[in-house]
Formats: sequence, C-alpha cells, structure tokens
Amino acid sequence: MLLEKIPARADTAFRADVLSGLASRPRAIPARWLYDHEGSAIFEEITRLPEYYPTRTESALLRDRCEDVAALVGPGRAVIEFGSGSSTKTPHLLGCIEPAAYVPIDISGEFLRESAAALARDFPTLPVIPLEADFMHPIVPPDGVAKLPKLGFFPGSTIGNMVPLTAVNLLRAMLESLGYGSMLLIGFDMLKGREVLIPAYDDAAGVTARFNLNLLHRINRELGGDIPVDAFRHRAIWNDDHSRIEMHLQARADIALTVAGERFEIAAGETIHTENSHKYGLRDARLLLRAGGWAPLKEWTDPKGLFAIILAEAQPPRTAP
Repeated sequence: MLLEKIPARADTAFRADVLSGLASRPRAIPARWLYDHEGSAIFEEITRLPEYYPTRTESALLRDRCEDVAALVGPGRAVIEFGSGSSTKTPHLLGCIEPAAYVPIDISGEFLRESAAALARDFPTLPVIPLEADFMHPIVPPDGVAKLPKLGFFPGSTIGNMVPLTAVNLLRAMLESLGYGSMLLIGFDMLKGREVLIPAYDDAAGVTARFNLNLLHRINRELGGDIPVDAFRHRAIWNDDHSRIEMHLQARADIALTVAGERFEIAAGETIHTENSHKYGLRDARLLLRAGGWAPLKEWTDPKGLFAIILAEAQPPRTAP
C-alpha cells in the first residue's frame, strides 16, 4: 500500500560536493553521489557477484535470525530504512516482525519510488511511505508514523562507508530522527583477509569499475562536465591503518577538464577518492554504536564471521557509570 511520495532535489549539494572535492587535496567526492538511478542499478548487479559476499551473507543472517529479532523488537513498529536502495533484504525483516508501516529513505528518488512500489505490491496491507531525502541529517518522520514506536534499519554495512566521526554523527542523527526508546538493526562488515576483500571491490567482470566510473558520467550529465571517462580507471586498495577498503578513480594520463564552468587539471596517477568501506571487529562496532547514543542489545554473526547484524536501542545519555 504505497501512500505518498516526498520529492527533494539534491542538485545544489551535488554540485557543491563535486566542485569542492575536485579542488581539494587529496581529491575526494562523497560516496553517496555514486547512487543515482544508474549507479543504484549497477550496485544491484554488484550484490549478485560471486566475489561480493556482504549481501548474501547478511541476507542469510536476516532470514535465519529473524525470529530472534522479532522476539526482541515486538510487533507494531514503523520500520524506517536509511538508504533503502532496492530494499532487497527488507522483506526478510518485514515478513516476520509485524510492522505497522515501512518508510524507505534514499537520495535516489526515482530508484526509491520504483523499489517502494514493488515492495508495496508484495505487502499490500502495509503502509509504504517512501521519503526522498539525505539521511545523513535528521529527518522528520512522515505523518502517520511519527507517534509509532520505531525500528531503524541500516543494512549493508553502509555505516562502513563513513569515517568514524561521520559515522558517529550519522548515528546521532538517526537517534534524533527516531527518538529515545527506538531500536536500530544495523549491519557491520567484519575484518577479514585481503584475499577476500580486494576481489569483492574489484571483481573480475568489472562491474564495480563500471559503478565507480558512472560517477564521472553523472558529473558530465548533470553538471555540464567534459570529463574524459576513459582516461580514468577504477582502483580498490586496502588501507590497513584505517581498516578500510578504498575506491579511487585514477587518471591514466595528465587530464584537463571542466565541471560547472570550473577548470581542473589532474596529473597522471592522481586519484579521486570516491568511497570507503571500513571493516570492524565486534568490539569496534559496539563502541561506535555507543558513541552515537545506541546501546547494543544483541548481535548475530554468520558461521565464518564475515558479517554481523546488531540490534541496539536509543537510550538517554548517562553522565556516570
């Protein structure tokens, strides 16, 4: 039951982030801009690749542990999913916790509405209320769910795309959006060897490379850029100091380009940093959640320890032990 659509434009923010990112040293553009309609569709291809373990591992966890989650969450909550994408994992959750409503939030409006409509068909009696917004900031829940108890849903280890300071700020924004007493079910990708990590972000079929390079096509299309996309290549590297995989776009040669009327020169070998994917131990994940105002209640991992989902509760801050 698809109830409403709330559009919002991100053009100004996109332009500002791209121009400041290209002008900075090192150059970097926030990962959220990878997810336009085309980028979101390509990412769905990535989730089906044999090298990309997170999606199938987390999906299996949600399916196998859903009854345990339901027992702790209880019925009647509004499920608010941050960065919902295609909502492919969401049916595992909605099918067993008896929710009162579902609010998917995503910055890619067209893709969001397509996914919400498909999910509404699968759950015809469930109010589905898509919200096009940047979930990095506090949001106001739509009318009809504001007074309901809430369960935030943040799968995919999307929290790993953010540096720790940004991740904590996001968790605090989620708390402000959902309120004390709300719960959050969140996915964390666990630490593991490079032999598993590098192929997951630089697959043999080149789908991840196409996903990364699509950002340049988007800049050309939406910001009047003349970037020679073929002059860049995708790179995925492991940064052990920061415990993260980094995605970069590396210039194959010296390049001069223009975006939104501004000119930039990029030297051969120089990169544009486009995404991080931090990997966590369980202690790290618990500490991060507590720093954001969320008290971990229960955690589940797969038998190989590749991935974890953690249920946490928003509790008022304490000034003493």
